[in-house]
Amino acid sequence: MGDKIRRIGVLTSGGDAPGMNAAVRAVVRTAIGNGIECIGIRRGWSGLINSDFVRLDSTSVSHIINRGGTILYTARCEEFLDPAGRDKAIATCKLLGLDGIVAIGGDGTFRGALALSRQVAERGQKLDVIGIPATIDNDIGCSYYTIGFDTACNTAIECIDKLRDTMQSHERCSVVEVMGRHAGYLALYVGTAVGATAVLIPERPVDFERDVVDKIRRARLAGTTHYMVVVAEGAGSAFEIATRIHDEIGIDPRVTVPGHIQRGGAPSARDRETASRMGYMAVQTLMEGKGNRIIAVQRGRLGDLDMEEALTMTKEFDMSLYAVLEAVTNGGSSRF
Repeated sequence: MGDKIRRIGVLTSGGDAPGMNAAVRAVVRTAIGNGIECIGIRRGWSGLINSDFVRLDSTSVSHIINRGGTILYTARCEEFLDPAGRDKAIATCKLLGLDGIVAIGGDGTFRGALALSRQVAERGQKLDVIGIPATIDNDIGCSYYTIGFDTACNTAIECIDKLRDTMQSHERCSVVEVMGRHAGYLALYVGTAVGATAVLIPERPVDFERDVVDKIRRARLAGTTHYMVVVAEGAGSAFEIATRIHDEIGIDPRVTVPGHIQRGGAPSARDRETASRMGYMAVQTLMEGKGNRIIAVQRGRLGDLDMEEALTMTKEFDMSLYAVLEAVTNGGSSRF
């Protein structure tokens, strides 16, 4: 069925994530190796509406596997939410002669891809779309892992390790707010890795006395004079948490918000390898004649799922890591 696929598009959409370039590279190289032309759609779905594209070949994607961000740029496109906007995108697909599109991004990216494919189908035509999950938040319900998560964790950990040095010198409390939108995966993973005194995540209702005050007090009684509180952005404001700590305990915390630093930097080995495998599988899936699929990590293995079904899936938050954090940090001396 591979002879039916002559030309495909590839785009990155939503928030950028380290490893997106590695995924683009894998898509392009796999396509070219199978005699399929590849068109890069720049600035996400906006590029399809505005005919913003570039022809890609093996040379185009040389030396990008180690680069953060995305060479295709990314953007959010309100116009694409409207059928009239998607009509413009469909016109571009016809102009370019695209048989399929590989969309690299998050939940919104996939919903856009599915809406586009359905609108094309309503006209009696076909456009196969494949989604590759890439977001540092790791909050895609159908996939255990998303491209960019590991690199973002490592970036936040490096930042907090440096903060710890000055905290120890000045015997202070630091409150760090990490990204993650409405999910606490990044905060809990990072908090465990740095041995935080307390970690606040949206999946666990915050009891300030239990989750912050009591832990800092226990740490102080154990002889610790510096404390680290990691807050997921979906669990509250680091500045508000710091103010409450000052009001209720009397210590003067320092707030750090790494922000978009967590999105940048060279992707880790895990993100490069995962992105490469996902990009390869995306093209293979198209060649098998399958469309409207998402490449996902399920039970430790890479596979493809029906996009419509995948978008209804929710990911159960594994609280076992929180139990580990409690045991190894607060069960002992609360030193990190």
